[in-house]
Amino acid sequence: MALAEQPKLIVEADAEALARVAAERVLARIAANPGRIAICLTGGSSPRKLYQLLGSEAWRSRIPWDRVHWFIGDERFVPESDPLNNMAVARATFLDRHAPAGHIHPIPTMAVSPDAAAEAYARELKAFYGRDQIDPARPLFDLVLMGAGPDGHTASLFPGFPEIEETRRWVVGVPKANVAPFVPRVSLTLPALASCREMLFEIAGQDKRPILTRLVNGENLPALRARSNGETVWLVDKAALPEEIRGPR
Repeated sequence: MALAEQPKLIVEADAEALARVAAERVLARIAANPGRIAICLTGGSSPRKLYQLLGSEAWRSRIPWDRVHWFIGDERFVPESDPLNNMAVARATFLDRHAPAGHIHPIPTMAVSPDAAAEAYARELKAFYGRDQIDPARPLFDLVLMGAGPDGHTASLFPGFPEIEETRRWVVGVPKANVAPFVPRVSLTLPALASCREMLFEIAGQDKRPILTRLVNGENLPALRARSNGETVWLVDKAALPEEIRGPR
């Protein structure tokens, strides 16, 4: 895929600048909706600086907490008290101190299996949305935060695994992971993730340069296949930027 056909690319100096820009984009999406707002969070290391910002004194007062609902794009099938739990990290970093408890929507990992958790979360999403089928004219989320793993996975949709091809279900159980930690997962599917006004990838650090190079070169990986029906943005710091884009020093 030619670079011109890729999602919008925004390059920032470092991870701190990237987090500030990400926070501004979150707040811009919130400000654009005068009604009920749905934000889909992501796990992994990429969003932690963003979450710290959103919970800081300078930023939290700009969020209408009573109107924002917080979901998660994927989860490791571990107890909510486990440090590997994605939503637990977001809750500890900023949500539990500021968001109404009923506005935090974790994937129920106390279910008997990842498939059962996926079915329960799909029911919750559909109840929130108000219908069983996604209407292209009415996005499920205002904003979906995403990351890109070293193998090109995004959410818990791994390259070569059948879950990446799912088009009917909103949420799927993922019996095994392609990267550490090797625990079962639960993940929103590409169609559910695409139902948003903006999909915002955060890709930071030199260790992400190899996978970003593969994505820029058009390799058919989940992180490239994940697109918003609205706007898709790759927010990248200079350390992750491929050499062919970095230009002369």
